Amino acid sequence: METFARPSQLRPQFPDLLRHWRSERRMSQLGLATEAGISARHLCFLEKGRSQPSREMVVLLAQVLDIPLAGQNALLVAAGFAPVFSASALDAPELASVQQALDFMLAHQEPFPALVVDEHWEVRQRNTATARILGALRPHYTLPDALAQNALHVLCHPGGMRPFMPNWEDFVSAYLQVLQREATQGLSQAAAKLRDELLRYPDMPAAFAAPKADHPMVPMQLRIGRHDLSFFVTLTTFAMPRDVTLQQIKIECFFPADAMTAALARALAAEPKLSLFD
Repeated sequence: METFARPSQLRPQFPDLLRHWRSERRMSQLGLATEAGISARHLCFLEKGRSQPSREMVVLLAQVLDIPLAGQNALLVAAGFAPVFSASALDAPELASVQQALDFMLAHQEPFPALVVDEHWEVRQRNTATARILGALRPHYTLPDALAQNALHVLCHPGGMRPFMPNWEDFVSAYLQVLQREATQGLSQAAAKLRDELLRYPDMPAAFAAPKADHPMVPMQLRIGRHDLSFFVTLTTFAMPRDVTLQQIKIECFFPADAMTAALARALAAEPKLSLFD
């Protein structure tokens, strides 16, 4: 006779999740108990399922372990409580002020590229400089359309930006370290899956490859037509978010790494008919 697991059996259990996060944070039972101000015996009982945590205890342990908001919700649900943190759509009315802030940052990054990416590194917004400069490469991509909105697939796929980047391996190595950090620290549930997808592309550098230390920042070098451009990148996140979506959003800004790049970006903004492939 075929049997089916009950929903409660399919749902992650609180003791398993608690042990997982303690292991991720490399904390001993005694260390976590001390930081949380509880007895090691009580923590041991929680991890073995011999004691049922209160809602306040779940929140306390999640905060001490610095678990991301989505993970805190999962921990609460596993313990039998309702999730606390919302996961609003970026265009939801309650995030209107956030959307205004994003629009402001993208506009004020002109004439240099800037874009907003989500947990999966899918591009959610971009400024016009992104279309002028990085978008100039789009007609030359051969990667599938389904991947064309993902910032890291565009960067790593052989049919994306790779042929236009003289220092592609160094730059990708640096980005893989960002993704690896998100995966190992539990900052993003999608990071490990995305990392593994990217590493399946041919000739990818190892996830822990060290870029050459010949520049204060690892620049993104581009060779488009007869033009050589160089940008360094910043990743900005929201401080003290209380919404899952906001914790996962990143604003990626590209700043000129040399005077020639800055001058060319300004010239492209001033003359709409100018093309990088001219």
